[in-house]
Amino acid sequence: MPTFAAVDIGSNSVRLKIARLVSGRLRTILEDRSVTRLGASVFRDGFLSPDAIAETVKVLRRFHRTVQQEAVDSVRVLATSALRDARNSRAFLEWVRSATGWKVEIISGLEEARLIHLGLVSGLRIAASPALMVDLGGGSCELTISSKGHIRETASLPLGAVRLTNEFLRHDPPRKPELRRLRGFIGREIGRVEERITRSRPKVVIATSGTAESLAAIAKGLDKSKGKQVAAVSRVQVRRIAKMLGRRPVDERRKLAGVGPRRAEIIVAGAEVYAQLLEQYRLSGFRYSPLGLRDGILAQMVADHAAHSVKRIESERWDSIQAAVQHYRVDMPHALKVRESALGLFAALKSVHRLPTEYQEWLSAAAMLYEVGDYVNRNGRHRHAYYIISHSEILGYTPQQRRIIAAIARYLGKSHPAATDGPIKILATPDRECVRKASMLLRMARAVNLGRGNAVKKTRVRVRDSGVEIGLTPRPRASVDLELWALEKEKTYFREVFGRELSAAAV
Repeated sequence: MPTFAAVDIGSNSVRLKIARLVSGRLRTILEDRSVTRLGASVFRDGFLSPDAIAETVKVLRRFHRTVQQEAVDSVRVLATSALRDARNSRAFLEWVRSATGWKVEIISGLEEARLIHLGLVSGLRIAASPALMVDLGGGSCELTISSKGHIRETASLPLGAVRLTNEFLRHDPPRKPELRRLRGFIGREIGRVEERITRSRPKVVIATSGTAESLAAIAKGLDKSKGKQVAAVSRVQVRRIAKMLGRRPVDERRKLAGVGPRRAEIIVAGAEVYAQLLEQYRLSGFRYSPLGLRDGILAQMVADHAAHSVKRIESERWDSIQAAVQHYRVDMPHALKVRESALGLFAALKSVHRLPTEYQEWLSAAAMLYEVGDYVNRNGRHRHAYYIISHSEILGYTPQQRRIIAAIARYLGKSHPAATDGPIKILATPDRECVRKASMLLRMARAVNLGRGNAVKKTRVRVRDSGVEIGLTPRPRASVDLELWALEKEKTYFREVFGRELSAAAV
């Protein structure tokens, strides 16, 4: 029964969740949370303050002791908006690593949205579809349209409660001009993605995180007729609560049921975001869920751990890759043929390349995406492809995995991977040689499909003691001369990478 821990370093608070995998399901063992306001100074001057860093590291040390006491098998530590924006984030990462040994991953806003979506669909039955999922944190607000368990739209907006409070609300209670400026900014940011969200016509809105929890608790307290369960909060209720909060000083806000002492300091801005979002998108209200980023991290860890749990992750990756292929106007049929050839070569040459199993997935993705650089310019297209793949939001892949995929796709021209190259230097040492081998396989797959006329009916691979023989069977009335010429050009580099001779012939 493996035990997993997820740590979420947010702009407002730091959270820990530990769960054990029992009979294929995660069972929560422990949850912990502490408000550290790590992002407060970032949204003001661009830097993490020494006090906020020290307080956050102190909490992480406590979490580290808890993780050790619970004999956790695997830990994943993610950071979101504050670390994305901070100019001195590297110093924080080094301090955390020195204090706990943990390597912190800074994820993008869209990856954050993907993990939140994964946490919700993994632990919540969503009857209506499509659904709009809203996660409002300290630094950003993630919006996700989900339909039948699949992500259809994602957006990350700079509408975090801490960020907005620092930027717009300088008095207690806020003054009317401050609230007007705040509402104007929220309206503009929400308007940027309004068409994408409204055209999906969400039938239900699911809200996560602390602000939504507090608003639901306040609504329950104001409506005495409701039972013990926190019901959905209507748009009218949210607007009424937002107006009420904006008129009260922080001491009075702290006395409201469901609003903690620290939440009271930032809830005015958070409530305004929800009020504006529901009104502008013409939504009836939201339903609060306690699930969120930590649950998505845990679900991802389980999927990475157990082979039978990876279907949802693979589906998200494939949907995202297809979307990228369409967006960058890549020839989809050709990309699928190259992918098929690459996977065939990966399987047939296992005894030659001896790559880790996960490289089959990275090679597959690179085969689909290696032509995205043409969208920018055919001159330097391989460099453009590397930049696009490593920086694009291809859901389901970590930044390091995207860099590996990008590096595999990078070296399909005259240049070969070298230890001094930027795309290779930033990889872990074991991955450098693996990328070299995987890139060679992709070069061969492209060569087999170079003519784009579907001339090759079948590819046969034979591994001999001294070399590898590739036989190409042409389709009726088709010629494979171009493909054989392309494979001939790869012979020297194949020998350099694998230490074997490569030969190719029509059969």
